[in-house]
Amino acid sequence: MSDVESLLDDLYNAVLDGQAPAAKKIVGQLIEQHVPAETILYDGMIPAMDEVGRLFETGEVFVPEMLVSANAMKAGMELLQPLLELSDVKPLARIVLGTVQGDIHDIGKNLVGMMLKGAGFEVIDLGVNVPPARFVSAVEGASIIGLSALLTTTMPNMKVTIDALTAAGVRDRVKVIVGGAPVTEEFALEIGADGYASNANQAVTISRALLGIEPALAA
Repeated sequence: MSDVESLLDDLYNAVLDGQAPAAKKIVGQLIEQHVPAETILYDGMIPAMDEVGRLFETGEVFVPEMLVSANAMKAGMELLQPLLELSDVKPLARIVLGTVQGDIHDIGKNLVGMMLKGAGFEVIDLGVNVPPARFVSAVEGASIIGLSALLTTTMPNMKVTIDALTAAGVRDRVKVIVGGAPVTEEFALEIGADGYASNANQAVTISRALLGIEPALAA
């Protein structure tokens, strides 16, 4: 195994184990060795986040572990992001997230955003209590709109938002994914969404599937 391969393997493990300082240090070492930013991202960091998602699905890790892994990746990205921009490496796609109007819960949405970023997507987070018109105005350049709701009383605003996209003539330009504690797959189908995610890892999986993107290979 070459020095670069060894460092990429170390980076994979640092992100997987949620070791933010180590991840940042290793990214710096790889940069010093002139390893392309795209290689660092797609051969070291994204496969680690994919593995975190798989472990979450099998019940081997839980939300706290996902968060520390996402933070480790974020630490590495502080060094890597400027190089990615300079090398014109494009994100997989742009995803716009927001909690629908009337709902101010954001923990689940924030975790989804972290996992999507970890998978290589550009994430635009509109925040909470987002009116339909703001989702409509954010469609430009986006491939997916992600709607979150934690209250049964705000779930209907998901349909209101989808209807607003249709009325504005932009519904066919984006896929819509919905999620949140009270949301079900049946409800998603009923309101005309393209996908339903019960957790952050499923949001990544469904986003890839809707856009025809293959997962990164594990290190």
